[in-house]
Amino acid sequence: MTTLLLAAWIAPIDAPVIPDAAVAFDDSRILAVGPARTVNAAFPNTNTIDAGNSLLLPGLVNPHTHLELSDCTPLNPPPDSFVHWLIHLIARRASSSPPESPQPAITGIAQSLRFGVACVGDITRFPHLTRPTLANSPLHAVSYGEVQAMAQRRNLLDERLDAALNPDHASPRLRIGLSPHAPYSIEDSGYRRCLQLARQHNLPLATHLAESPHEMTFLARHAGPFRDLWTFLASWDDLVPRFDGGPIRFAQSLGLLEYPTLLAHVNYCDDDELAILAASQASVVYCPRTHAYFNHPPHRWRDMLARGINVAVGTDSAASSPDLNLVDDLRLLHRLAPDLSPETLWQMATLRAARALDQHQSLGSITPGKAPDFALFPVATRDPLREVLETHRLLPAQLWIAGQPVYPPP
Repeated sequence: MTTLLLAAWIAPIDAPVIPDAAVAFDDSRILAVGPARTVNAAFPNTNTIDAGNSLLLPGLVNPHTHLELSDCTPLNPPPDSFVHWLIHLIARRASSSPPESPQPAITGIAQSLRFGVACVGDITRFPHLTRPTLANSPLHAVSYGEVQAMAQRRNLLDERLDAALNPDHASPRLRIGLSPHAPYSIEDSGYRRCLQLARQHNLPLATHLAESPHEMTFLARHAGPFRDLWTFLASWDDLVPRFDGGPIRFAQSLGLLEYPTLLAHVNYCDDDELAILAASQASVVYCPRTHAYFNHPPHRWRDMLARGINVAVGTDSAASSPDLNLVDDLRLLHRLAPDLSPETLWQMATLRAARALDQHQSLGSITPGKAPDFALFPVATRDPLREVLETHRLLPAQLWIAGQPVYPPP
Protein backbone atom coordinates (compact mmCIF):
# COMPACT_ATOMS: atom_id res chain seq x y z
CA MET A 1 0.00 0.00 0.00
CA THR A 2 1.14 3.52 -0.76
CA THR A 3 1.53 5.74 2.29
CA LEU A 4 1.33 9.52 2.25
CA LEU A 5 3.22 11.21 5.10
CA LEU A 6 2.40 14.87 5.68
CA ALA A 7 4.66 17.25 7.63
CA ALA A 8 4.98 20.96 8.19
CA TRP A 9 8.47 20.73 6.68
CA ILE A 10 10.35 18.19 4.58
CA ALA A 11 14.10 18.53 4.06
CA PRO A 12 14.97 16.37 1.03
CA ILE A 13 18.68 17.32 1.57
CA ASP A 14 19.37 17.30 -2.18
CA ALA A 15 16.84 20.13 -2.63
CA PRO A 16 15.58 23.07 -0.55
CA VAL A 17 13.31 22.54 2.44
CA ILE A 18 9.64 22.24 1.42
CA PRO A 19 6.91 23.76 3.64
CA ASP A 20 3.48 22.11 4.00
CA ALA A 21 4.90 19.03 2.32
CA ALA A 22 4.24 15.36 1.73
CA VAL A 23 6.13 12.25 0.71
CA ALA A 24 4.50 9.24 -0.94
CA PHE A 25 6.16 5.85 -0.55
CA ASP A 26 5.67 2.11 -0.34
CA ASP A 27 7.81 -0.38 1.57
CA SER A 28 10.65 -0.30 -0.94
CA ARG A 29 10.99 3.18 -2.41
CA ILE A 30 9.99 6.81 -2.29
CA LEU A 31 7.46 7.59 -5.01
CA ALA A 32 7.17 11.37 -4.80
CA VAL A 33 7.99 14.32 -2.58
CA GLY A 34 6.76 17.90 -2.79
CA PRO A 35 4.03 20.29 -1.67
CA ALA A 36 1.26 18.35 0.08
CA ARG A 37 -1.45 19.49 -2.33
CA THR A 38 0.54 18.30 -5.37
CA VAL A 39 1.55 14.91 -3.93
CA ASN A 40 -1.92 14.27 -2.51
CA ALA A 41 -3.48 14.92 -5.91
CA ALA A 42 -1.10 12.44 -7.54
CA PHE A 43 -1.79 9.74 -4.94
CA PRO A 44 -5.43 10.12 -3.88
CA ASN A 45 -6.01 6.57 -2.60
CA THR A 46 -3.39 6.22 0.09
CA ASN A 47 -2.90 5.55 3.75
CA THR A 48 -2.43 9.16 4.90
CA ILE A 49 -0.55 10.07 8.09
CA ASP A 50 -0.32 13.67 9.25
CA ALA A 51 2.81 14.34 11.34
CA GLY A 52 1.72 17.90 12.09
CA ASN A 53 4.34 20.41 13.23
CA SER A 54 7.33 18.28 12.34
CA LEU A 55 10.48 18.34 10.27
CA LEU A 56 10.90 15.25 8.12
CA LEU A 57 14.54 14.41 7.35
CA PRO A 58 16.07 11.38 5.66
CA GLY A 59 16.95 8.64 8.11
CA LEU A 60 20.33 9.72 9.47
CA VAL A 61 23.53 7.92 8.43
CA ASN A 62 26.30 7.32 10.98
CA PRO A 63 29.27 6.34 8.81
CA HIS A 64 31.76 5.54 11.57
CA THR A 65 30.98 3.73 14.78
CA HIS A 66 31.97 0.63 16.75
CA LEU A 67 28.72 -0.93 17.95
CA GLU A 68 30.50 -3.67 19.88
CA LEU A 69 31.94 -1.02 22.22
CA SER A 70 28.52 0.31 23.18
CA ASP A 71 28.86 -1.09 26.70
CA CYS A 72 31.83 1.21 27.33
CA THR A 73 31.98 4.69 28.82
CA PRO A 74 34.72 7.27 28.25
CA LEU A 75 37.44 7.35 30.90
CA ASN A 76 36.96 10.26 33.28
CA PRO A 77 39.21 12.16 33.43
CA PRO A 78 40.31 11.53 29.84
CA PRO A 79 43.62 9.68 29.41
CA ASP A 80 46.75 11.72 28.87
CA SER A 81 47.27 10.16 25.44
CA PHE A 82 45.41 8.26 22.74
CA VAL A 83 47.72 5.26 23.19
CA HIS A 84 47.02 5.08 26.93
CA TRP A 85 43.33 5.02 26.06
CA LEU A 86 43.96 2.18 23.60
CA ILE A 87 45.88 0.20 26.20
CA HIS A 88 43.04 0.66 28.69
CA LEU A 89 40.52 -0.45 26.06
CA ILE A 90 42.56 -3.56 25.18
CA ALA A 91 42.92 -4.47 28.84
CA ARG A 92 39.19 -3.94 29.41
CA ARG A 93 38.30 -6.20 26.51
CA ALA A 94 40.67 -8.90 27.74
CA SER A 95 39.12 -8.88 31.22
CA SER A 96 35.45 -8.59 30.20
CA SER A 97 33.18 -11.45 31.13
CA PRO A 98 31.93 -12.95 28.93
CA PRO A 99 34.73 -11.86 26.58
CA GLU A 100 32.47 -12.03 23.54
CA SER A 101 28.80 -11.10 23.62
CA PRO A 102 26.30 -9.60 21.17
CA GLN A 103 24.81 -7.43 23.93
CA PRO A 104 26.97 -4.31 23.29
CA ALA A 105 25.92 -4.32 19.63
CA ILE A 106 22.27 -4.74 20.67
CA THR A 107 22.72 -1.70 22.94
CA GLY A 108 24.34 0.31 20.14
CA ILE A 109 21.60 -0.56 17.66
CA ALA A 110 18.91 0.49 20.14
CA GLN A 111 20.71 3.83 20.67
CA SER A 112 21.06 4.36 16.94
CA LEU A 113 17.34 3.86 16.34
CA ARG A 114 16.44 6.14 19.26
CA PHE A 115 18.62 8.90 17.81
CA GLY A 116 17.12 8.73 14.31
CA VAL A 117 19.88 6.74 12.61
CA ALA A 118 18.73 4.46 9.80
CA CYS A 119 22.16 3.35 8.52
CA VAL A 120 25.51 2.70 10.19
CA GLY A 121 29.04 2.10 9.02
CA ASP A 122 30.15 -0.30 11.75
CA ILE A 123 33.72 -1.41 12.40
CA THR A 124 33.75 -4.89 13.94
CA ARG A 125 36.42 -7.15 15.36
CA PHE A 126 33.76 -9.82 15.94
CA PRO A 127 31.70 -10.18 12.74
CA HIS A 128 30.25 -13.50 13.95
CA LEU A 129 28.55 -11.56 16.77
CA THR A 130 27.70 -8.19 15.28
CA ARG A 131 26.48 -9.26 11.84
CA PRO A 132 23.70 -11.61 13.03
CA THR A 133 22.65 -8.85 15.43
CA LEU A 134 22.57 -6.26 12.65
CA ALA A 135 20.75 -8.70 10.35
CA ASN A 136 18.00 -9.03 12.96
CA SER A 137 17.66 -5.25 13.30
CA PRO A 138 15.86 -2.75 11.04
CA LEU A 139 19.10 -0.86 10.30
CA HIS A 140 20.82 -0.58 6.98
CA ALA A 141 24.50 -1.27 7.59
CA VAL A 142 27.92 -1.55 6.07
CA SER A 143 29.74 -3.99 8.35
CA TYR A 144 33.48 -3.41 8.00
CA GLY A 145 35.37 -6.46 9.23
CA GLU A 146 38.43 -5.12 11.01
CA VAL A 147 41.83 -6.56 10.08
CA GLN A 148 44.95 -6.17 12.20
CA ALA A 149 48.17 -7.94 11.20
CA MET A 150 51.55 -6.47 12.16
CA ALA A 151 54.88 -7.66 13.56
CA GLN A 152 54.52 -11.04 15.29
CA ARG A 153 50.80 -10.95 14.46
CA ARG A 154 51.24 -10.63 10.69
CA ASN A 155 50.60 -14.37 10.31
CA LEU A 156 47.00 -13.70 11.43
CA LEU A 157 46.24 -11.85 8.19
CA ASP A 158 44.52 -14.71 6.35
CA GLU A 159 42.50 -15.76 9.40
CA ARG A 160 41.29 -12.22 10.01
CA LEU A 161 40.50 -11.64 6.36
CA ASP A 162 38.41 -14.81 6.30
CA ALA A 163 36.42 -13.62 9.32
CA ALA A 164 36.05 -10.10 7.93
CA LEU A 165 34.83 -11.32 4.53
CA ASN A 166 32.41 -13.98 5.79
CA PRO A 167 29.27 -13.44 3.68
CA ASP A 168 26.81 -15.46 5.78
CA HIS A 169 24.68 -12.48 6.82
CA ALA A 170 25.07 -10.30 3.75
CA SER A 171 21.83 -8.98 2.28
CA PRO A 172 20.59 -5.93 0.39
CA ARG A 173 20.32 -4.26 3.81
CA LEU A 174 23.64 -5.53 5.24
CA ARG A 175 26.70 -4.99 3.08
CA ILE A 176 30.07 -6.55 3.90
CA GLY A 177 33.13 -4.27 3.93
CA LEU A 178 36.78 -4.43 4.92
CA SER A 179 38.68 -2.28 7.41
CA PRO A 180 42.46 -2.59 7.54
CA HIS A 181 42.62 -1.00 10.96
CA ALA A 182 45.35 1.66 11.04
CA PRO A 183 48.97 2.31 10.03
CA TYR A 184 50.13 1.24 13.50
CA SER A 185 48.33 -2.14 13.43
CA ILE A 186 48.57 -3.53 9.88
CA GLU A 187 51.55 -3.52 7.54
CA ASP A 188 51.66 -2.24 3.99
CA SER A 189 51.33 -5.75 2.55
CA GLY A 190 48.14 -6.27 4.57
CA TYR A 191 46.74 -2.96 3.36
CA ARG A 192 47.49 -3.91 -0.25
CA ARG A 193 45.81 -7.28 0.20
CA CYS A 194 42.68 -5.61 1.61
CA LEU A 195 42.61 -3.12 -1.25
CA GLN A 196 43.04 -5.92 -3.80
CA LEU A 197 40.11 -7.85 -2.29
CA ALA A 198 37.95 -4.72 -2.09
CA ARG A 199 38.55 -4.02 -5.78
CA GLN A 200 38.00 -7.66 -6.73
CA HIS A 201 34.69 -7.98 -4.89
CA ASN A 202 33.49 -4.34 -5.05
CA LEU A 203 33.60 -3.98 -1.27
CA PRO A 204 33.46 -0.80 0.81
CA LEU A 205 36.84 -0.08 2.41
CA ALA A 206 37.58 1.93 5.55
CA THR A 207 40.62 2.68 7.69
CA HIS A 208 41.55 4.86 10.64
CA LEU A 209 44.05 7.44 9.39
CA ALA A 210 45.96 10.38 10.88
CA GLU A 211 44.00 9.92 14.09
CA SER A 212 47.07 10.68 16.22
CA PRO A 213 50.10 12.93 15.65
CA HIS A 214 52.33 9.97 16.54
CA GLU A 215 51.51 7.88 13.46
CA MET A 216 54.21 9.68 11.44
CA THR A 217 56.93 8.91 14.01
CA PHE A 218 55.88 5.29 14.24
CA LEU A 219 55.81 4.80 10.46
CA ALA A 220 59.20 6.46 9.95
CA ARG A 221 61.21 5.27 12.96
CA HIS A 222 59.13 2.69 14.85
CA ALA A 223 59.34 5.05 17.80
CA GLY A 224 56.98 6.96 20.08
CA PRO A 225 53.81 5.94 21.89
CA PHE A 226 52.71 3.39 19.28
CA ARG A 227 56.00 1.55 19.77
CA ASP A 228 55.13 1.55 23.49
CA LEU A 229 51.79 -0.01 22.57
CA TRP A 230 53.58 -2.88 20.86
CA THR A 231 55.80 -3.32 23.91
CA PHE A 232 52.62 -3.64 25.98
CA LEU A 233 51.33 -6.25 23.51
CA ALA A 234 54.69 -8.13 23.65
CA SER A 235 54.38 -8.81 19.94
CA TRP A 236 56.93 -6.56 18.23
CA ASP A 237 59.58 -7.61 15.74
CA ASP A 238 61.96 -5.59 13.59
CA LEU A 239 60.62 -6.78 10.23
CA VAL A 240 57.90 -4.12 10.11
CA PRO A 241 58.52 -1.88 7.07
CA ARG A 242 59.14 1.85 7.55
CA PHE A 243 57.71 4.78 5.65
CA ASP A 244 58.76 8.43 5.57
CA GLY A 245 56.12 11.06 4.85
CA GLY A 246 53.27 10.46 7.28
CA PRO A 247 50.04 8.48 7.19
CA ILE A 248 48.26 10.35 4.39
CA ARG A 249 51.17 9.89 1.97
CA PHE A 250 51.43 6.29 3.23
CA ALA A 251 47.78 5.73 2.20
CA GLN A 252 48.50 7.40 -1.13
CA SER A 253 51.51 5.15 -1.76
CA LEU A 254 49.37 2.05 -1.20
CA GLY A 255 46.68 3.13 -3.68
CA LEU A 256 44.04 3.58 -0.96
CA LEU A 257 43.26 7.08 -2.17
CA GLU A 258 42.56 5.85 -5.71
CA TYR A 259 39.62 3.90 -4.28
CA PRO A 260 36.54 5.39 -2.54
CA THR A 261 38.03 4.56 0.86
CA LEU A 262 36.44 5.91 4.02
CA LEU A 263 39.13 7.61 6.12
CA ALA A 264 38.07 7.83 9.75
CA HIS A 265 39.22 10.91 11.68
CA VAL A 266 42.09 12.56 9.69
CA ASN A 267 42.73 14.81 12.70
CA TYR A 268 46.21 15.83 11.49
CA CYS A 269 46.58 17.18 7.97
CA ASP A 270 48.74 19.93 6.48
CA ASP A 271 48.05 21.95 3.32
CA ASP A 272 49.96 19.60 1.02
CA GLU A 273 48.09 16.62 2.46
CA LEU A 274 44.80 18.45 1.95
CA ALA A 275 45.72 18.76 -1.71
CA ILE A 276 46.43 15.02 -1.86
CA LEU A 277 43.03 14.24 -0.34
CA ALA A 278 41.28 16.71 -2.63
CA ALA A 279 42.69 14.90 -5.66
CA SER A 280 41.60 11.51 -4.33
CA GLN A 281 38.41 9.43 -4.27
CA ALA A 282 38.45 9.11 -0.49
CA SER A 283 35.92 10.46 2.00
CA VAL A 284 36.77 11.77 5.47
CA VAL A 285 34.60 11.03 8.51
CA TYR A 286 35.11 13.53 11.33
CA CYS A 287 33.91 12.53 14.82
CA PRO A 288 33.54 15.86 16.66
CA ARG A 289 32.82 14.73 20.22
CA THR A 290 35.55 12.08 20.15
CA HIS A 291 37.92 14.69 18.69
CA ALA A 292 37.12 17.01 21.60
CA TYR A 293 37.47 14.19 24.14
CA PHE A 294 41.09 13.64 23.12
CA ASN A 295 41.75 17.39 22.99
CA HIS A 296 43.10 17.31 19.45
CA PRO A 297 43.84 20.67 17.81
CA PRO A 298 41.02 22.08 15.66
CA HIS A 299 40.01 19.75 12.85
CA ARG A 300 40.32 21.06 9.28
CA TRP A 301 36.89 19.85 8.18
CA ARG A 302 35.90 23.25 6.83
CA ASP A 303 39.08 23.48 4.74
CA MET A 304 38.31 19.98 3.46
CA LEU A 305 34.79 20.96 2.45
CA ALA A 306 36.14 24.07 0.72
CA ARG A 307 38.50 21.91 -1.34
CA GLY A 308 35.72 19.59 -2.46
CA ILE A 309 36.54 16.65 -0.17
CA ASN A 310 33.52 14.61 0.85
CA VAL A 311 33.36 15.12 4.63
CA ALA A 312 30.82 13.32 6.79
CA VAL A 313 30.16 13.23 10.53
CA GLY A 314 30.26 10.09 12.70
CA THR A 315 30.04 9.29 16.38
CA ASP A 316 32.94 6.86 16.81
CA SER A 317 32.24 4.60 19.82
CA ALA A 318 30.80 4.89 23.31
CA ALA A 319 34.35 4.44 24.59
CA SER A 320 35.24 7.96 23.47
CA SER A 321 31.86 9.68 23.14
CA PRO A 322 28.97 10.04 25.60
CA ASP A 323 26.60 8.11 23.31
CA LEU A 324 25.76 7.48 19.66
CA ASN A 325 23.60 10.58 19.24
CA LEU A 326 24.74 11.74 15.81
CA VAL A 327 22.72 14.97 16.07
CA ASP A 328 24.72 15.95 19.16
CA ASP A 329 27.87 15.75 17.03
CA LEU A 330 26.17 18.08 14.54
CA ARG A 331 25.19 20.38 17.40
CA LEU A 332 28.83 20.62 18.45
CA LEU A 333 29.80 21.56 14.89
CA HIS A 334 27.05 24.16 14.83
CA ARG A 335 28.51 25.75 17.96
CA LEU A 336 32.02 25.62 16.47
CA ALA A 337 30.92 27.10 13.13
CA PRO A 338 27.68 29.07 13.66
CA ASP A 339 28.15 30.86 10.33
CA LEU A 340 27.97 27.62 8.34
CA SER A 341 24.54 26.85 6.94
CA PRO A 342 22.49 24.19 8.75
CA GLU A 343 21.87 22.63 5.34
CA THR A 344 25.60 21.87 4.99
CA LEU A 345 25.76 20.32 8.45
CA TRP A 346 22.75 18.08 7.85
CA GLN A 347 24.28 16.90 4.56
CA MET A 348 27.24 15.61 6.59
CA ALA A 349 24.94 13.25 8.52
CA THR A 350 22.83 12.20 5.54
CA LEU A 351 23.86 12.41 1.89
CA ARG A 352 27.60 12.95 2.43
CA ALA A 353 27.63 10.19 5.02
CA ALA A 354 25.83 7.84 2.62
CA ARG A 355 28.40 8.70 -0.06
CA ALA A 356 31.23 7.84 2.36
CA LEU A 357 29.64 4.38 2.71
CA ASP A 358 28.96 4.07 -1.04
CA GLN A 359 25.25 3.98 -0.20
CA HIS A 360 24.25 7.32 -1.73
CA GLN A 361 22.37 5.75 -4.64
CA SER A 362 19.74 4.45 -2.22
CA LEU A 363 20.09 6.42 1.03
CA GLY A 364 20.79 9.89 2.40
CA SER A 365 18.09 12.02 0.79
CA ILE A 366 14.33 12.07 0.33
CA THR A 367 14.42 11.44 -3.38
CA PRO A 368 12.08 9.35 -5.56
CA GLY A 369 13.55 5.91 -6.04
CA LYS A 370 15.51 5.89 -2.79
CA ALA A 371 14.67 3.92 0.35
CA PRO A 372 11.79 5.35 2.42
CA ASP A 373 13.82 6.09 5.58
CA PHE A 374 12.69 9.13 7.59
CA ALA A 375 13.56 10.80 10.89
CA LEU A 376 10.79 13.00 12.23
CA PHE A 377 11.60 15.86 14.63
CA PRO A 378 8.99 18.06 16.36
CA VAL A 379 9.56 21.74 15.51
CA ALA A 380 7.88 25.07 16.20
CA THR A 381 9.71 27.67 14.09
CA ARG A 382 10.09 28.56 10.43
CA ASP A 383 13.79 27.63 10.46
CA PRO A 384 13.44 23.95 11.35
CA LEU A 385 16.94 22.74 10.40
CA ARG A 386 18.52 25.34 12.65
CA GLU A 387 15.93 24.78 15.39
CA VAL A 388 16.83 21.10 15.79
CA LEU A 389 20.53 21.96 15.98
CA GLU A 390 19.91 24.63 18.63
CA THR A 391 17.44 22.71 20.79
CA HIS A 392 19.34 20.78 23.44
CA ARG A 393 18.20 17.17 23.97
CA LEU A 394 15.59 17.32 21.21
CA LEU A 395 15.19 13.76 19.91
CA PRO A 396 13.28 12.38 16.93
CA ALA A 397 9.64 11.65 17.60
CA GLN A 398 9.68 8.84 15.03
CA LEU A 399 12.02 6.87 12.81
CA TRP A 400 10.87 5.03 9.69
CA ILE A 401 13.07 2.49 7.87
CA ALA A 402 12.02 0.77 4.65
CA GLY A 403 8.64 2.42 4.86
CA GLN A 404 7.84 1.09 8.33
CA PRO A 405 7.86 2.92 11.71
CA VAL A 406 10.58 1.34 13.84
CA TYR A 407 10.82 3.89 16.66
CA PRO A 408 8.95 4.08 18.91
CA PRO A 409 8.59 0.30 18.59
CA PRO A 410 5.23 -0.51 16.98
